[in-house]
Amino acid sequence: MTILAGQSDLFNFTSMKFLTKVEGLKYAYDSKNQFAYPDFEISGGETKLILGKSGVGKSTLLHLLGLMLKPLSGSIEIGDTRTNTLKDKELNHFRAQNIGFVFQQHHFIQSVSVFDNLILANYFSGQKLMRERARALATELGIELLLQKPIYALSGGEKQRVGIARALMNKPKLVLADEPTANLDDENCEKVYNLLAENCKKVDAALVIVTHDNRLKHLVSDQILLNHVY
Repeated sequence: MTILAGQSDLFNFTSMKFLTKVEGLKYAYDSKNQFAYPDFEISGGETKLILGKSGVGKSTLLHLLGLMLKPLSGSIEIGDTRTNTLKDKELNHFRAQNIGFVFQQHHFIQSVSVFDNLILANYFSGQKLMRERARALATELGIELLLQKPIYALSGGEKQRVGIARALMNKPKLVLADEPTANLDDENCEKVYNLLAENCKKVDAALVIVTHDNRLKHLVSDQILLNHVY
């Protein structure tokens, strides 16, 4: 794997920034499907792009960062927590408190309103329901008039904005986006990226985008190219 560009400066935890650090990370499904990842780090408010062809481990890296897979070796530190030391119950709680996801397929509850989908993010993480935060995020993302609509009544672009709002509901430190622009035309590709990056920056969340969409290479300078399967 080759790092095209990155930020490797040492980080001082006395600042207000929140650091996510990956070191020596490896994963194996079996003897023929093994992945080794370059070391990298990202702090709050920054965006990192993970690029590569199909089969080089992009989705696996996203699942590792999202603490849905346990690495074969290496570590993922989020803030001052070394996540591979957490037990399963602690891991689930930590994920809910600190990581937001923007899925390619949004996995909304289709029969309830936009507002309910947003506050359910609080409910499933065991937090109090942040109704005012849901309204504020909706206003920020231009979907405040859609809050009482059922999800199934929304357009694709509207669902994308709801997905971003939901990812930010629990005030995460790290936001992971899986192919957020893959099915969009050039104009909407840039709009959705800007919407996602700007709103993560406002809440000081680090943003990692995993994609094969080369159009994003011109929008994000901090990139990692995954190009080898071990």
